[in-house]
Amino acid sequence: MTTRIEEIEGKLVAFLDGELDTAAAQDTELALQPLKDCNDKDIVLDCTNLKYIASSGMRVFFGILKCAKAKGHTVEVLHLNDGIANVFKMTGFDKMFVIK
Repeated sequence: MTTRIEEIEGKLVAFLDGELDTAAAQDTELALQPLKDCNDKDIVLDCTNLKYIASSGMRVFFGILKCAKAKGHTVEVLHLNDGIANVFKMTGFDKMFVIK
């Protein structure tokens, strides 16, 4: 699992590549910590290259959302594949995040 964060059009965009499984969740959470620390930007999670997400990965996403909302910001999730989109629907995450 690899991540990259860029500032694009005033938003922090995290690009996720690989499988966000239990083994990768802790390292991914550390890599995405700048999203939680940011106080002045909305967040975008670009999942174009995310192949799989486990419940521990969903927890990483939820932690980012919780921090952003507490600061008055939004979290958009882009380009979910069908399998991950189904997981979001089954867990209700599709109602918590802005999904595009």
